[in-house]
Amino acid sequence: MPDTSQVCSWCRGDKLLYDYHCGEWGIPLHDDVRHFEYLALEAMQCGLSWLLVLKKRDAIRKAFSGFDVRRVAGYTEADIQTALEVPGMIRSAGKIRAVVNNAGVFCKMQEEYGSFDSWLWSYTDGKTLVYKSHRSGLPASNSLSDEISAFLRKRGMKYLGSVTVYSYLQSAGIINDHEPCCRLYEYINSSFPVRFAD
Repeated sequence: MPDTSQVCSWCRGDKLLYDYHCGEWGIPLHDDVRHFEYLALEAMQCGLSWLLVLKKRDAIRKAFSGFDVRRVAGYTEADIQTALEVPGMIRSAGKIRAVVNNAGVFCKMQEEYGSFDSWLWSYTDGKTLVYKSHRSGLPASNSLSDEISAFLRKRGMKYLGSVTVYSYLQSAGIINDHEPCCRLYEYINSSFPVRFAD
């Protein structure tokens, strides 16, 4: 393991978590393919550990056609069964159907807003939120995740409650929840547009 003295405590002790943390987590994301991937991973994670999802990420990617949202939106029942049979895949037909359903909603939102990314970042005027209150502990959800989750569920998305959406907002860099001692906390604050909030 590399030196973990200046990273978030949750990624210490496991190289897969460390690499995910340092290479992806919380870095502002502006790519619809990755947005769909993150949403799919979050939906598949419900009730499971994030480490397990990372271990199965390649299988999930294969099951969902490399996270090609338009292909996934067109999945038939036969495709869902094929996805279930991918070696190493999380074998939950309900979650797979939810991701297929969500892909269809995602595509409609792309058509309506130009991109999913532009819709999402409109909530923060294109800026990463840095909550001062989070220095003393992170919430499981907040008013922003409540609002976005409610909108997505109204549009028909599934497995994306407020707690799951909050986790997604952290991973996509909408919220900078790196610990203040983590080198990425200051990197994000100094390298990307941010807005400080209470």
